[in-house]
Amino acid sequence: MKKLVSLVLALMMLLGMMSLATAEGKNIPTLTTEPMTILLWDIATEEPTKGIQEDAVARFMADYPNIKVEQVHLQNDNYKQQLVIAMSSGAAPNMYIHWGGGPMAEYYKSGFVNDITEMFAKYDHPDYFDAAIAQASYQGKLLALPFGGLSGCALFYNKTIFAECGIEVPTTIDELEAACEVLKANGYVPFALANGSKWTGSMYYMYLVARHSGNEQFDAAYSQANGGTFTSEAFVWAADKIQDWVRKGYFPDGVNSLSTDDGQDRQLMYDGTCAMMLHGSWQVRSMRTDSVEWYEENIDIMPFPKDAEAEARGVDQHVEVGTAIGNGFSFNCFNEDGSVNQPMLDACYVLATQYYNDSIYNDKQMASGTIPSIKGYEQLVEEPTNKKVVDIFFNASNVQLWYDQYLPASVTEVHKNSMIELFGLTKDGAGIGADHDAAMQAALAE
Repeated sequence: MKKLVSLVLALMMLLGMMSLATAEGKNIPTLTTEPMTILLWDIATEEPTKGIQEDAVARFMADYPNIKVEQVHLQNDNYKQQLVIAMSSGAAPNMYIHWGGGPMAEYYKSGFVNDITEMFAKYDHPDYFDAAIAQASYQGKLLALPFGGLSGCALFYNKTIFAECGIEVPTTIDELEAACEVLKANGYVPFALANGSKWTGSMYYMYLVARHSGNEQFDAAYSQANGGTFTSEAFVWAADKIQDWVRKGYFPDGVNSLSTDDGQDRQLMYDGTCAMMLHGSWQVRSMRTDSVEWYEENIDIMPFPKDAEAEARGVDQHVEVGTAIGNGFSFNCFNEDGSVNQPMLDACYVLATQYYNDSIYNDKQMASGTIPSIKGYEQLVEEPTNKKVVDIFFNASNVQLWYDQYLPASVTEVHKNSMIELFGLTKDGAGIGADHDAAMQAALAE
């Protein structure tokens, strides 16, 4: 009798799984009814992102009760190092967040990423932006599924302080520097920056390089071909400009000891110490979550100002810094013999496409100020600041993926450490560029 009951229950579960697979006419994999555990790593340590992502996992497990998802939230700053350590020790997660670019390619070449090109062609999935799929691909292979949303870098400013000081929104770097001097004269620190996280200072470096040379000199330095070097004029100019701003007091004291993961840069905006903050558009969500009233009363954004002299030379001033992928999930679903663990890969694919990217998830994303990397959502943006972000990035001539995500992992660490040296005034642009060249040449030689 017990065997008969068990058989009936198993059959009911199987039919339930099959109905899920064909619900609403969707063409998605039919998932196993056997017990399974998936280890998932993300960096959702703050609300509302943490709750949104936990809800996606909870809804998946409710529909597939035989599959347990162990969701681990890790701090962003140490995440890449922890992921590499886990891969090296045989404890890599089965599903994990990253940002595309060079590190994703390295994870794939090291054997920790499933190629999902054929699954993507066969099964239903969201209608992602082409740019998002491009950033989730390597050598024609799709290696990740976007889920985090569009994010770009923009210059947040306190419009109340600007009005108090009689400052017009600057459109050129010269005007930006003039605004900084007025702010200083009125007792304000121009830029809120928590560079203890290293990648935050890189935003200034990236934008100054882009404004001075478009993508030309970065692309050349990345390839190290035909004289391409990180000591070229645009990189040295950008580094010199930053160090000039440090010496002039445009950044807070102890800038290299402040952490963005703890919101210490935002706090400098909240308490009126600083008037501007160059940061990712996800800060719209973070600041509105902290205090929507203060945010709406005080905050606006502007594009990073132009380099007028470079523009006169014909340099494109519409290169923006950010990502179309936002975040991507790659899957590490392999058996001990190296073959693909297809039942687990199917489950991860369904979780990523049907729960992290369904209307429930994306409506919450939109409500929290994040724009999904899916066609059509950009037309639904109503929040004024995010509408400006959309306008800036949809009119960009090119979106340069963050250097710390685009560069190979070994070069990324050199780059991030160089930002501490740059803002700490311990090494100049030529020295920082030489370190980048050495690391890039070593990475290319591997």
